[in-house]
Amino acid sequence: MLVLGGAGDARALINAMAIQAMPVRVTLSLAGRTRDPGAQYDMDIDVAVRTGGYGGAGGLAAFIRKQAVVAMINATHPFAAQMANNAAEAARLTGIPLLRLQRSAWLPVTGDHWIDVADMREAVAAIGAAPRRVFLAIGRQQLAPFMAAQQHHYLVRTIDPPDPAISLSNAIYVAARGPFSLNDELGQLREHQIELLVTKNSGGAATYAKIEAARALGLPVVMVGRPAAPAVTETADVAVALRFVATACRLKQAHDGAPAERGE
Repeated sequence: MLVLGGAGDARALINAMAIQAMPVRVTLSLAGRTRDPGAQYDMDIDVAVRTGGYGGAGGLAAFIRKQAVVAMINATHPFAAQMANNAAEAARLTGIPLLRLQRSAWLPVTGDHWIDVADMREAVAAIGAAPRRVFLAIGRQQLAPFMAAQQHHYLVRTIDPPDPAISLSNAIYVAARGPFSLNDELGQLREHQIELLVTKNSGGAATYAKIEAARALGLPVVMVGRPAAPAVTETADVAVALRFVATACRLKQAHDGAPAERGE
């Protein structure tokens, strides 16, 4: 089983496999975009961890064939669009089943003031021209568009330091990894006198507290929508993913136990 990880969904799935004692060997594939990509994984099952890219869908397909992978689960971040496309194409090329395990997107509730945008350039425009105190909770890889709006004061929170080539002249950088509590988020927004939050619609509970904090303080949220994704079987439920794994195991066992075809 190949699990494309990088988000807490992959950890939850692999630990659930261990609890179920599933007869499966797992390779966990991580992009390695953070300095310690395995830090968030405290797994209760032995897995082979692979870090780095494959060289596109063709490279991923070659890895699948070489390692005799029988099924693949894409549990990467909802904004890992290229990996989602590569996984779908590699599954098509190799004929193996693919499941997308992805947490549900956040939805606005009473008291939220969301400004929905499609990408980071639209997010920059949504902030407006007048100087504002802005909390950027978007990760370190998509900060470059904000260099075009240097009039704002930014609070930037990332897991690892941003690329030195990205220079926001009036910014405070905070290195932290979730989950974050509501009290922590409220304290940070108040301390830095934040007027607006920019975030990606990642979903899940680990970083939702910033949305709750913005709601409590009456702050607008520029919400960047998820990128378009290929049409594959998808679930937000680890239990459904476990059934997918169990089915793959049964099919593999049935194949291995089947009599050889004539001529083999």
